[in-house]
Parts: sequence; C-alpha cells; structure tokens
Amino acid sequence: MPTQKVDKIFKPIERFLHSESTAGIVLLISAVIAMIWANTAWHDSYHHLWEYNISIYVGDYGINKTLHEWINDGLMAMFFFVIGLELKREIMAGELSDMGKAMLPLIAAFGGMVLPALIYFIFNPTGSTSYGWGIPMATDIAFALGIMSLLGKRVPLSLKIFLTALAIADDIGAVLVIAFFYTSNISMISLGLGGLFLAVLLGANYLGVRSTLFYGIVGIGGLWLAFLMSGVHATIAGVLAAFAIPARTKIDEEKFIQILEDQLQKFHAYHPMMLLCLSPPNTR
Repeated sequence: MPTQKVDKIFKPIERFLHSESTAGIVLLISAVIAMIWANTAWHDSYHHLWEYNISIYVGDYGINKTLHEWINDGLMAMFFFVIGLELKREIMAGELSDMGKAMLPLIAAFGGMVLPALIYFIFNPTGSTSYGWGIPMATDIAFALGIMSLLGKRVPLSLKIFLTALAIADDIGAVLVIAFFYTSNISMISLGLGGLFLAVLLGANYLGVRSTLFYGIVGIGGLWLAFLMSGVHATIAGVLAAFAIPARTKIDEEKFIQILEDQLQKFHAYHPMMLLCLSPPNTR
C-alpha cells in the first residue's frame, strides 16, 4: 500500500488519540452506551458483564477480582496516578506552588464532603438508614474532568488545576471515610508493607534513581498490591506513587547556568585572532 494511502488512514487516528478532548469524547460515548444498554431488554447481560471474574496467578498466589473491581482498583489507580503527577508538577513549580492557592481546593473538597453528609444526617438521624451518611460524600470528579476535556484549551488552566487538586483531596477523603467507618477488616500487615514500599520509592527518589522499570515494579508489584490486599482502596496507592516519582532534573539548573556563564566569559576573553585560528576552515 502506498505511503500516502497509509497516512490518510492513520493520520486522523493519530490526531484523534493526541487530541486533548479524546478522553472526554470516549467517556461521553461510553456513558451513553452504558445508559442505553442498562435500560433495554438486555440489561441482565450488562450487569453480568461487570461480574465476570479475571484472575492473575503466579504459582499458588494470585488475585481474583471481578471486572468491576479491576476497574475500581486498577484503572482508577492509574487514573489518579496520572493526575497525581500533574498535581505534583503544579505544587512544585506551577499554580499550586503558593500555599494560599493550594489551600483553596483542599477547603473546597472538605466542604464538598462534609456538607452533603450533614444534610443526609439531618434527614436520617436514626435507624438503619443513618449509616448511609458516607454515600453523598462521594463525587464523580473523574467524570467531571473528562467532560471538561471536551472543551480543550477553552477551559482556563487554573480551573483544570483546581479541579484536579479537588479530585485528589476528595478521593483521599472518601477513601479514609470508607477505611475508618465502613471497612470491617483492614490488614495492618499489608498497610505496613505498603508503607515500606513507599519508603523505598521515596528513598530511591532522594538518591536520584531514574529507572522507569524500578518504579514500575516497586510501585505496582509492591505499593499498589499491598494497598489492594490491605482492604484500603487501591487508588490511594496511585496518588502516593505519583508523589514518589522524581520531578527534579538530573542536571542542577543553577550549576549548569554557572558553567555556561563561565564558558561565555572565557569566550569573550579570547583575542579575535585566536578565535579566527580556532574556527573551522572554509571547505567551499
């Protein structure tokens, strides 16, 4: 097949995949399909799909989860890992580097969790329904981020950063509520191992380790797996792993600038005739 015909097929696909609004488009289409599917005569097949078991075993050890659980504990952990990286960049050298700006999404997330819970508790002060106060605390920030991406660059960067920080704070708060008030069995041994793996990641960051393979193995095979087995939502591992990834450059910027300035001074110190001798000969 000629190259031009191949480009006509794959170039639009490549542009679509690299577009900022791609995630929002895919999310919106998936939501519409799911709503239609769940409200038709085939709704049973829709619900059974999420109950499909997927197992990964190495010898006698393994994980057996439903498709729904793999999405919640796996793909959502990856999602929060990515936005955790973006948030870390903004905290270190971006919009959230100022403490005042960083506190705003934290306060907003706190209010967005506490106020709905209080309203629920006012209408359900007693009885079995009073235990459901944690349900309205959850917000689908991930869906909001996907919808916002549809607007692309028309959305202010500050709003994207604010919503991203709000998503992180809200998710951590919701997971802590589930862990302390709705989880009957938390493995402290697994949590301790998770803390150990996190310490390894932070130590490697401090020592200057830049190996993607190392952070992938320790982050997924160690930190994520430990949180998954602990009973605490594994998305927390995604956020913690993101904050353990190195953000500093290998080269010290101030030292590099100083070296350049020293070399520039040496260059200016050369006599014009010496520069002429050092220049390459004209080969024309």
